[in-house]
Amino acid sequence: MNSPYGVFPDEVILQILARLPVKSVFKTKVVCKVWYKLISDKYFTNLYNELSVKNPMVLVQVSEPSSESRSSLICIDNLKGVSEFSLDFVKDRVKVRACCNGLLCLSSIPDKGVYYVCNPLTREYKLLPRSRERPITRFHPDGEASLVGLGCDLMKQKYNVVLAGYHRSFGHRPERTFICMVYDSELNKWRKFVSLQDDQFTHMNKNQVVFINGGLHWLTDSCSCMLVLDLATDVWRKIQLPHEISCGVRSRVYLLELDGRLSVIQIYEAWMVIWVMEDYEKEEWRMVDKVSLRCIRGMVPGIFPISQNDNYVYLATHKQVLVYQRNSRVWKEMFSVKDSSTLPLWFSAHAFRSTLFSCH
Repeated sequence: MNSPYGVFPDEVILQILARLPVKSVFKTKVVCKVWYKLISDKYFTNLYNELSVKNPMVLVQVSEPSSESRSSLICIDNLKGVSEFSLDFVKDRVKVRACCNGLLCLSSIPDKGVYYVCNPLTREYKLLPRSRERPITRFHPDGEASLVGLGCDLMKQKYNVVLAGYHRSFGHRPERTFICMVYDSELNKWRKFVSLQDDQFTHMNKNQVVFINGGLHWLTDSCSCMLVLDLATDVWRKIQLPHEISCGVRSRVYLLELDGRLSVIQIYEAWMVIWVMEDYEKEEWRMVDKVSLRCIRGMVPGIFPISQNDNYVYLATHKQVLVYQRNSRVWKEMFSVKDSSTLPLWFSAHAFRSTLFSCH
């Protein structure tokens, strides 16, 4: 059956266009008025985002050896390979602090307390308003928030940025007072609330924040539980990890997402064990895979899971990004850096998805 617009029905055209990279989508807008109308419709945006979130990627911020002030973003996609793009459109020297559903939260390197939200593929960005708090005098230990989180609701096209950390008064040791600032994109302003916490977080804990069920989740340094912020109620709570998981010298645990569900990956000795939360309300976990690491035994001490879906897992080492195909049980190197001065890739690697999410 023909469409008024040509040989193919509208839905077929939309399904094809929804599988293109973001840059290609914008190019097809100028092909004809019909395609412009189809792509501009909210239905297409929702369709594109729905398909894209099923294809997780890894985003790595790599500093250029010739210039400390410049850095590039490397996007590693198991289906489309490796691509590179820049954050030069932000007009500031920035560091990626969090990713969620295609958006990035960036902090200014020269100006503490300045934050941006951007979509690196559409090159759209927003400078967040300054909060009334003075971060340099409020957060311990270095004047910056311990936790930075970004929660993006694809259906409602809204997002929240969370800055949280322990309070420190001048001349005093840090307290258990946990200050939390939440930016609301719909209201374009910050709100603040205070609670008491005593959890600590490693660098990887801070990087691997997961937004699920309207909450932001961070794994604590003890590896016994995760700290969760419900963005609807501004309430912190804790979720226990599987009882079988223990964290020690020979065992490491990481928090990821697996197709819309919470997941933890434990690496110990020569094994990688993947757990998924089957029931969020009842906090019921299930082990879904146990992978032998013997073929990459030499890398095990410095390998870190970054992103995954049902078919594959991305892991970063000091200089490489690997992908493990769960069905074929095959390992593949997706990206590597040659420069010896580059920081460990896992230090600046984030789970990423390509979406048409607008930050305005």
